[in-house]
Amino acid sequence: MMTKTFKFLILISLLLISINASTSKGTPSRDHLTEQEAGLVADNQELDKRIAIFIKTIERRFLLIANPNATQSKKEQETFGDFPKGTRAELLMDIAKIIDESISNIENVNDKDPSNPLIAKSLRKFGEACKGFVTQLSTMLNQTKEDRERVAIEKAIENAQMVIEAANKLPAETKKK
Repeated sequence: MMTKTFKFLILISLLLISINASTSKGTPSRDHLTEQEAGLVADNQELDKRIAIFIKTIERRFLLIANPNATQSKKEQETFGDFPKGTRAELLMDIAKIIDESISNIENVNDKDPSNPLIAKSLRKFGEACKGFVTQLSTMLNQTKEDRERVAIEKAIENAQMVIEAANKLPAETKKK
């Protein structure tokens, strides 16, 4: 008798957990890259080119945040596709996630081939870009009153600071003669 009751309680608990998990999400997860941007990342296997794409995708979101009616050149439209859709908070969270994905890409290459010269090159380039991103994000953080935006901005700043710190630890770049 006790065993049937115990099994019933476990079944009810699992059911409640699954219901809670499905309702707490509310809406399906949003991709931080558009389909065309994700395709560009997949097509460019060299780390420095991927990082350049990630930087551009972040810049596109900053442009949209500053000017929701922004337009892009025909060439950029053909390359990157339509601007991403989303609220200001969603675009800010995209930025945090793109920075995080960039970090993962750099770490993955480093894990596979620590002597790859593209690691330092990419990290320096991304570190410089992140300095500008932190400046923009810090200004936004001081101006925002919405909690979702604040969380997204803080996460993006945290991710960008990690990139900047890692780039600052690199040995001085040697110039080729």
